Amino acid sequence: MGRDNMPAPVSIIIPALNGESDLPACLESLLPGLASGLIREVLLVDAGSGDRTCEIAEAAGCRILQAERGRAKQLIAGAGAARGNWLLFLHADTALSPEWAERAGAHIETSPGKAATFELAFRSDAREAKWLAARANRRTRWFALPYGDQGLLISRQLYDAVGGFADIPLMEDVALARAIGRRRLSLLSATARTSAAKYERDGWRRRAYRNAFLVMRYLLGASPEKLARSYD
Repeated sequence: MGRDNMPAPVSIIIPALNGESDLPACLESLLPGLASGLIREVLLVDAGSGDRTCEIAEAAGCRILQAERGRAKQLIAGAGAARGNWLLFLHADTALSPEWAERAGAHIETSPGKAATFELAFRSDAREAKWLAARANRRTRWFALPYGDQGLLISRQLYDAVGGFADIPLMEDVALARAIGRRRLSLLSATARTSAAKYERDGWRRRAYRNAFLVMRYLLGASPEKLARSYD
């Protein structure tokens, strides 16, 4: 049976909290997936937004779910409610480049046993933005540890087999990437362009090195609960 006779395969899961400024661009970037018949549904998992996040999502045709605050809790809730055979986890402040749907569709057809992520870029003209994006993409290629900002495309079968997202206050993306493993993660040639707000606020190199230090501590055994107390 060809895809034309089957439901669209992908459920998009977007955790959000007061994301009205970034969400429209995120949702607009999904249009190529709708046009190609790739997207079955878009789930906006809200954690108590006090702005127009849910209104914007509802107007765009998203399913709205409410979850406890905490990105891992939201991602877990979204995965539990999703109906697609493939899941695409995407941050609300990230927009995908137009070719994402073609690349994702090809991955689904040719690599059903692997997960995939996108190349990272930042919405900034700063020199440091390109430096950090290149650093993140090297980390993905060499160690299969993408940033959560890069999105994650994974089949329901593989997601369930590796145990899904852990309900932890930080590093849920790193934990899942490690469970997937290097041999089961592909880097697609499409871009996930994300907000640079925190780096512009804190300083590019200062925040980048601070985040890298937190990841190193986690990989060495520090608890996510302890690490979360020093992250914002």
